[in-house]
Amino acid sequence: MQPAVLAGFARVRFRGTLYPTLLRDQRGWVKGALIRPSARALAALRRYEGPCYHLIPVRVQTARGPMRARAWAVPRHLAEAPAWRRRSGGH
Repeated sequence: MQPAVLAGFARVRFRGTLYPTLLRDQRGWVKGALIRPSARALAALRRYEGPCYHLIPVRVQTARGPMRARAWAVPRHLAEAPAWRRRSGGH
């Protein structure tokens, strides 16, 4: 796992939930982590994220330079523009 920054996106709420998702925003950026999950771990992540979240192709900036990646996001019509804020309790 390594720190990464995703430019051109904002972290917003998945409409009607407390969960985050991504929405394109030319001025935005999102801090995160770049991982290479095993096939088994990726299958577990897919089950956890559920049917609304999909992996979208992105480019992130890391200490090693730009890298291709994929990020979990819901379709645009399911994303709310207000910024997502971490709440206590792990959400």
